[in-house]
Amino acid sequence: MGRAALSFGYKEYHRQPIHCSLVRYPMLLLSALGTLAQVRAAADELDRHDPSPADAVSWFEEGPGKFRLEAYAPTEQDAHSIRAIVGAASPELHLVQSELAAADWVALSLEGLPAVRAGRFIVAGAHALARESGGRTGIWIEASEAFGTGHHGTTWGCLMALEGVLRQRRVRNVLDVGAGSGVLAIAAAKHGAEALAIEIDERAAAIATINTKQNNVAHRLRVIAGDGARFIAGKSFDLVFANILMRPLIRLAPKLVRATAPGGTLILSGLLRSQAPLVREAYANRGMVLERQIPKEAWMTLVWRKPERDLGSVPT
Repeated sequence: MGRAALSFGYKEYHRQPIHCSLVRYPMLLLSALGTLAQVRAAADELDRHDPSPADAVSWFEEGPGKFRLEAYAPTEQDAHSIRAIVGAASPELHLVQSELAAADWVALSLEGLPAVRAGRFIVAGAHALARESGGRTGIWIEASEAFGTGHHGTTWGCLMALEGVLRQRRVRNVLDVGAGSGVLAIAAAKHGAEALAIEIDERAAAIATINTKQNNVAHRLRVIAGDGARFIAGKSFDLVFANILMRPLIRLAPKLVRATAPGGTLILSGLLRSQAPLVREAYANRGMVLERQIPKEAWMTLVWRKPERDLGSVPT
């Protein structure tokens, strides 16, 4: 999932909790100590805002009965919004603000993270992959500025959904919308699919291109930087990934359904469990059949099948 979702004519910047923006600039860190209930309430409230003023939100236990909330803001205005949200959710928390030097925040936050296993897939950096054995499909993704290392629940859910599809049939052609690091398209390409990965953020698209070469799938995976609508016009795919956010998922429903071939699979993620009903309604109203829901922590992945026959009366 990239910082920006595929626009198909509009530009929608994409922020996810826990993963950070794609540029280097001084960050503002807002931190507070509290009880588990206080910290979780504040973190959940920040997660519910779409888009969130925080580029990253995390919380963890710091000692017996003591938990720390950390929220990273790119601007003073965002920091002010974070204070307002946290104050409303957990007024007992006292946020302390400090400025951090410019850095590649995602790479720093992911240093040393272990390999991620999702079904037959294992996603890791080169050093971690070298230590792995057992016949899994290795996907080489280094910590970088592009979203999609497998550690986030949405990426894991999409990989598990792909695992389910591959157990049933061969996947021939794939569209990955909001591709980020390209991990989902790479996973499909490693099992023989021809893939098109679209990412509106040029830096993330460049990283995805590097990843296709490192994983030896560049000959069957094309990365498009920018609005990919013209590249898929009149085409259909037997598997479509869209790991973006709830609002663009709903807004893009007609185009994503149209891009899915009859009998094909559409995998949607990037949404919280609480947001799933609205997304389910948007796609069920267009004739899609919900086959599976994959929860992971606060996140939900939805797996849809497009009926073999056009329902005619259902607009797409």
